[in-house]
Amino acid sequence: MKFVIFSGTAEGRALSSALAEAGAEVTVCVASAYGCEQQGEIPGVETLIGPLSAVEKAALLKKTVLCVDATHPYATHISQSVREACEASGVRCVRLQREESEAKNALWMDSAAEAAAYLAQREGNILLTTGAKELSAFSALSPQRLFPRVLPSHESLSACEAAGIPHRNIIAMQGPLSCEMNEATLRQFSVSWLVTKDGGSTGGFPEKAEAARKAGVTMIVLRRPQDSGMSYDAVLDLCLEILHE
Repeated sequence: MKFVIFSGTAEGRALSSALAEAGAEVTVCVASAYGCEQQGEIPGVETLIGPLSAVEKAALLKKTVLCVDATHPYATHISQSVREACEASGVRCVRLQREESEAKNALWMDSAAEAAAYLAQREGNILLTTGAKELSAFSALSPQRLFPRVLPSHESLSACEAAGIPHRNIIAMQGPLSCEMNEATLRQFSVSWLVTKDGGSTGGFPEKAEAARKAGVTMIVLRRPQDSGMSYDAVLDLCLEILHE
């Protein structure tokens, strides 16, 4: 039986490995070469690098018994395209959803634009861990205040340069990072504000929250887009049930 997983996350990697080990035919779709690198080589798992066109998705979904959307909680455009492709192909699609986080004393906001407007009225350096694609939302702020922590890729560095971020402010590191590394970063750059997304425990959210607390930094969290889905365990159980029917 063939399963298709749209991934790029730790949950997607774990699911593909578990299904392949159980004897399933598994194809994983990732959005970039970086995602492919993170997926790694897993026996019995084929990895495709996207983005895929509607025609390519339709061809991929042929003879597929189940499609799992295990993309990042904030990748709404990808999730929408996956759902549409599955509906067009008549393939069942389930959303693998990370458990949401809790953070005491954090400021929760609906968007990067809202966070930027809030910070425009306040002073202090800002550590941005929201990804290079969100940099444009903070364009009204002085680049000298911004310390974006981005993936160590040409695309991310180019986005930082396009945003006018001083090279000394760019932190190119692959997460998730430990509490100690987060705290050291906050103190090294005299950060007053930490802006992040709710990446859950898999994305290192608890370590960021604890580091902010220890360093006396205010954390601003961008709320997840509204979504509904199933836990990793529930999705795995469903896949195994289908596999063994």
